[in-house]
Amino acid sequence: MPFRRRTSLSFVQKLRHALIPPKGFRRRLSYFRLRVMRIGGSPHAVAAGLAVGVVSAWTPFLGLHILFAVPFAYLLGGSMVAAALGTTFANPVTCPIIWPLTWKIGEVMLGQSAAGHDHLDLGALFSHLDVSQLWRPILEPMLIGSIPPGLLCGMVIYAITYFGIRSFRNRRLQRLTARAQVLRSVQSGIGA
Repeated sequence: MPFRRRTSLSFVQKLRHALIPPKGFRRRLSYFRLRVMRIGGSPHAVAAGLAVGVVSAWTPFLGLHILFAVPFAYLLGGSMVAAALGTTFANPVTCPIIWPLTWKIGEVMLGQSAAGHDHLDLGALFSHLDVSQLWRPILEPMLIGSIPPGLLCGMVIYAITYFGIRSFRNRRLQRLTARAQVLRSVQSGIGA
């Protein structure tokens, strides 16, 4: 393989590169931005798909985000590829922030915050591992609490993506038009 490393990385090195990119987070984010900008479809379709993916990433159902995002993106006329990319908002860096935040918001919305528990003791809840008993104390508040921040993030992501894609494509069209005019003038100068 022409693009292989001469010496392969160990498991620890691969794990470190996955958690902390060697070229930095800025480069990884700019690559993600370019991937989103180059998705085919109208700016509305790409922005709606990405927004739906981000909204579904706020839900507590880890591993099922894509299954929620793709059908909703299809119903809204959004890009299903962008919806799948939007679900990457829930990742190992953001989940430790998303989960307690949605749980606390859900507790307040359901009026259960006065019950006397200010923190979520997952060890005690998972010690007997009965899924039916996890719904009321954990999943229900997290699901209800994911609605406000999810919708807010979805609207912000939609606006940023929509206007970003429009300006990206307009600048690209201007560059291609200018390049075509220069080429036309060179060809007419050669032909004369």
